[in-house]
Amino acid sequence: MKNKLKIIAGEWRSRQLIFEDSPGLRPTPARVRETLFNWLQHDVTASRCLDLYAGSGALGFEAASRGASTVTLIENNPQTCRLINENKIKLTAKQIKIVQMDVFEFLAGDSEPFNLVFLDPPFGMGLAQQSCHWLEDKNWLTPSAKIYLEVEKKNSLDDMPNNWQCLKNKKAGGVEYYLFQRN
Repeated sequence: MKNKLKIIAGEWRSRQLIFEDSPGLRPTPARVRETLFNWLQHDVTASRCLDLYAGSGALGFEAASRGASTVTLIENNPQTCRLINENKIKLTAKQIKIVQMDVFEFLAGDSEPFNLVFLDPPFGMGLAQQSCHWLEDKNWLTPSAKIYLEVEKKNSLDDMPNNWQCLKNKKAGGVEYYLFQRN
């Protein structure tokens, strides 16, 4: 079954993205995306964004709509990538690059630093902190990069990179979300 969500603001405001039901796929709800992009209002324009575990692509498309210069979406599921590509074509989103690959395989490759990263890994698999450390340890971040992290409620974040500062955090339903900055 195909589902739809709307881009909140920017060039593609109110345009719909399609995505398919898939195990573990939880597009970031509109109210959470709105809060996140309010937090990032001065950081998106001309940024280089990385959307790990892209899923529906909602965060990456929202960033592109709001003026990000490049957005790289990493997603392992072939069907999900196909739908992200359909949305890219529909919006003529030339600044979006889609990479069908496992996140850790991607992060093990040659790094190119990003200043804005969206990280919304599948729940219940313990991928959040490991992904954060790989971003840090493998040089995927610019010196003052901002990192958005979405995790299931009650997920302990006691092992985050030492040089990351939590700027903001909130809860919505069964989700906690954070904005970190690398120092």
